[in-house]
Amino acid sequence: MPLLYGDDGTKTESETTYHECPMHPEIAASFAGTCPKCGMTLVPASPEVPTPMPYTCPMHDEIVAAWAASCPLCGMTLLRSDGAAEAEDGESIPHSHGTGDSIEWEDDMVEINRQTNTSNMIWQLIDRETGAKNGDISWKFTVGDRVKIRLLNEMGSDHPMPHPFHVHGAGRFLVLSKDGVTETNLAWKDTVLLLAGQTVDILLEVTNPGLWMAHCHIAEHNQSGMMFSFDVAPRATVS
Repeated sequence: MPLLYGDDGTKTESETTYHECPMHPEIAASFAGTCPKCGMTLVPASPEVPTPMPYTCPMHDEIVAAWAASCPLCGMTLLRSDGAAEAEDGESIPHSHGTGDSIEWEDDMVEINRQTNTSNMIWQLIDRETGAKNGDISWKFTVGDRVKIRLLNEMGSDHPMPHPFHVHGAGRFLVLSKDGVTETNLAWKDTVLLLAGQTVDILLEVTNPGLWMAHCHIAEHNQSGMMFSFDVAPRATVS
């Protein structure tokens, strides 16, 4: 019976910590996957100079590869901190997902995603100043307010992925910066996409009184908790 956890003192081929493609030595991983260039199975190897494997699973540090493969343990796409997607010699390495500003899923966990629902998956928006989460967040604004808000899509979450953040009805906002880089295209928006690990600063111009809502614009996420309501009071009139 195979061990789920622990080490019985033997190491099988599948447990070898370095595998590479027989045809493309620049393709290497800590697991026996398949080469994204030719489809061949990666085989155990002990080269004098191992290929760098900078891509790591956000959930499993021991899973690394030379390209943005999928983690064999959880299915998540391996991430590289500097966002690069090229081999050391400059040749492009195929990868599952781009690093551009586009809406996309960060994993290939198809079966798990199909099984998630509001009873077994809770997505969270957290106000770090108060610790309040989702519906417990209590923001109060007044028409005419201009509020700077910092949005952080933390990599320490159980399932890091892009989230389109939407402010509903209260007004409009400008994206001021992304990861500290000033945004030069100052266009009014009501939704901004936060990539995994990204920090975005926005300036909300509050224009409409009432009870409004902020939420992730992915329906499965806001229905599983990733939303909250906030009050906007009318501006007092001077008689």
